Amino acid sequence: MGVFARLFGSLLLFVYHRFDRVVIHGYLSGLSRPGQVVHFFHDVAGESVIDKSVLSRRTNEYRDWVEAFARNHDVPIEWAEPKVRKEDYVRPAQRRMKRARRHGVCFILKSMEQGQTFRSTAPRFPTADPHYRILARQRSRFTHYHFYIEDEVLGSMAMRVASFFPFQTTYYLNGHNFIEQELNREKVSFRKNDNAFLGVSDPQALQAAADRFAAEVIRKRLD
Repeated sequence: MGVFARLFGSLLLFVYHRFDRVVIHGYLSGLSRPGQVVHFFHDVAGESVIDKSVLSRRTNEYRDWVEAFARNHDVPIEWAEPKVRKEDYVRPAQRRMKRARRHGVCFILKSMEQGQTFRSTAPRFPTADPHYRILARQRSRFTHYHFYIEDEVLGSMAMRVASFFPFQTTYYLNGHNFIEQELNREKVSFRKNDNAFLGVSDPQALQAAADRFAAEVIRKRLD
């Protein structure tokens, strides 16, 4: 390989390899099955009857928290426009935050989407326990919140949170945004078009930044 590089080095084209779009699903493993949910509400939350009102109250509390967060931090919160890409809609807000060199949530979009939740129903026939309810997993359509974030390490990213118990999350990352943050931090000049680096003053720095996009870094930032 060394001889090949010496003979044809001037003809070689630098190529980097890195993940583009990364989707990570987050959930609480201890609240993924009906029996675990019953234990949580009965023994941890102190709820004697796990009915629809108990589950709805969790949704309402989270909804109020999100709205208060948006209000207190002056973050726009809107319903997603139909037939409009969410990324395109929030891009002006992302650019404003980048120009101001600020980090955090820049926009929150709400949308109706399918998600996993639990349904509580009373048994068909009477039981010895009048508080007994049947909990079953189901998929239904309800509000999800998309938090668009400018992270100081991962760059532009999004976090989707379901508004129904057990509040599953989905994270949307981009390896090129991470590399961009790393090059800016090291003051390495580059030309970038969307998800492609067209030129860089230090190819070795680009490769090193790409190699640092590892699971440990992602886990730390998402936590």
